[in-house]
Amino acid sequence: MKKYVAEVIGTFVLIFVGTGSVVVNNVTDGGVTLVGIALAWGLVVSAMIHSIGDVSGAHINPAVTIAFWVGRRFEGKHVIPYIASQCIGAVLASAMLRVLFPDQESLGPTLPAGPWWQSFVFEIMLTLILLFVVLNVSVGAKEKGITAGLAIGGVISFEVLCGGPISGASMNPARSIAPALVANQLEHLWIYLTAPVIGAVLAVPISAYLRSGES
Repeated sequence: MKKYVAEVIGTFVLIFVGTGSVVVNNVTDGGVTLVGIALAWGLVVSAMIHSIGDVSGAHINPAVTIAFWVGRRFEGKHVIPYIASQCIGAVLASAMLRVLFPDQESLGPTLPAGPWWQSFVFEIMLTLILLFVVLNVSVGAKEKGITAGLAIGGVISFEVLCGGPISGASMNPARSIAPALVANQLEHLWIYLTAPVIGAVLAVPISAYLRSGES
């Protein structure tokens, strides 16, 4: 049960700080900036890995949980409870932001800036890169330690800088579900439920091959 509670708390903090930085940027007419938003996402991910990495592994992302499971590094019986915990934490965070900013129409959603297929491919690639790093710096199904926190937080930051203006740089179904549900912006949600999972699964054999000792 502690693992599930940790995932609720970790994902709550992730979404509250991450999407909160987007909302505050809107409220302050760009006061946070894209660089600030990218740093907020990267720093909060790093902080959560250091905080709960030894409890739940700090997945805080359904795509991460699915990738660990596909890679046979995570027990199947925990997959649904982990994903449910992550979604609960994310929705609670968006609900809190709605209370704090009731006049804001959106709560930091992930939306395509161009055609849907562009964001779809972007999200696959961004998540593949993220999970490639996660799988290679983690121990078993746990992301822990200074190396993991810095590496994964860094990837999140540069991917938000790269993909944020195009697809929103979700890489995390729970991150997209929460603001979409609370703000009732569901039109493009399917992109962010499917593309990150595809990218995460594609990263598994690549990582496994490189770590298998084959030449």
